Amino acid sequence: MIHYHGRNLRIGRVSETGRPYLITTVTHNRHPLFLDWRIGRLLAMHLRDATEHGYVDTLAWVVMPDHLHWLMAPGTESLNAIVRRIKSRTTRAIHQKLGTSGPVWQKGYHDHAVRRHQDVRMLARYIIANPLRAGLVESIGDYPLWDAIWL
Repeated sequence: MIHYHGRNLRIGRVSETGRPYLITTVTHNRHPLFLDWRIGRLLAMHLRDATEHGYVDTLAWVVMPDHLHWLMAPGTESLNAIVRRIKSRTTRAIHQKLGTSGPVWQKGYHDHAVRRHQDVRMLARYIIANPLRAGLVESIGDYPLWDAIWL
């Protein structure tokens, strides 16, 4: 049995407005929900909505079959509030689309505060290359579930 320590991920967590963070969150039991690209597009729509409403500045993201990598900078809300909002809204949208119920996301998420010396564009390239490294596509242009502000 796998034990997840979502509660431990919150220990010492802070968020700074405008500071880039890499957020990683996984689906419930790592179910490959986003193999259905239509469902992945629902998640993408909510990421864009959060940016348009000023909750975050989204720098880059990639939706993998069972998780999300999101390079973002908090705007008007904390990391916890932002991730909670995305998970809640996407859960409702997915259930409505599929006619299902139950958990969509694992509890908790992992965050990495980008250090001042780190190259944010290099980190974005690394994130976006996930489908290549996972063998899902041979060219990132063939993968529909990613975006970056530099492109």
